[in-house]
Amino acid sequence: MTLTETAYAKINLALHVRRRREDGYHELETLFAFVDAGDVLNAAPAAQDSVTTLGEFAGVLDNPFDNLVARTLNALPRPQGLAVTLEKNLPVAAGLGGGSADAGAVFRMVRDLYGLPDDWQARAAKLGADVPACVLSRTHIGLGTGTEQLAVEDDLAGTPVLLVNPRVPLSTGPVFKAWASVGDGQDRGALPDGPASKIAREGRNDLEAPAIALCPVIAEVLAALHATKPWLARMSGSGATCFALYDTPEARDAAAAAMPAEWWTMAGRLR
Repeated sequence: MTLTETAYAKINLALHVRRRREDGYHELETLFAFVDAGDVLNAAPAAQDSVTTLGEFAGVLDNPFDNLVARTLNALPRPQGLAVTLEKNLPVAAGLGGGSADAGAVFRMVRDLYGLPDDWQARAAKLGADVPACVLSRTHIGLGTGTEQLAVEDDLAGTPVLLVNPRVPLSTGPVFKAWASVGDGQDRGALPDGPASKIAREGRNDLEAPAIALCPVIAEVLAALHATKPWLARMSGSGATCFALYDTPEARDAAAAAMPAEWWTMAGRLR
């Protein structure tokens, strides 16, 4: 039996950086959402675990046995191995939780085949702050370092969305450092209350300005998206991917056609 699972692209519709914790991390409040497209994983029972990567961004994973798919397999007890093929369609270090999304897809495949251990959430959190959210892959609020989930009224399911990345990788660590040094590192308050659409409209991404300071082309991406008249355009996570939300698929597709050919784009809908 072979299972196929999509590693849904994660976006942060809003991302508020709050107080600094004793462990050095910052408290985050974010509105997670997921696009109905992303990497694609196939898995089949095998004598031992294996990971094969292919796709546009497979070459970035220079050691396929040291990526999050392999680490996730090691973290989940099973009666037999899994041979996994990863089609890497999402750019790496892009603010889309690509590796975490891959890990989330592995969790779901193991769940469907064998069930998950009772402590699966703790195991997921050890693999990365976004992994528990990516296992769920549905719109919700993330708290703490992003590992705590809080339900939200989801009135955005089915919304047409366009993802755009300038093909420039941007690691999370330097962006947080820039938030504290290049920016003023101030806590500007909590997420708004209300349904997902209200939080998205009235929220913000506190990492956007420091990310632009490190990667100025992000500002060009946002300007190009705003020119297509979405009802919301914002950077996702720590960048450099930006997203735009539209009222119709036709408006989204016209916007995609207007983007520079050298930029990576992905069109879809929010799950």
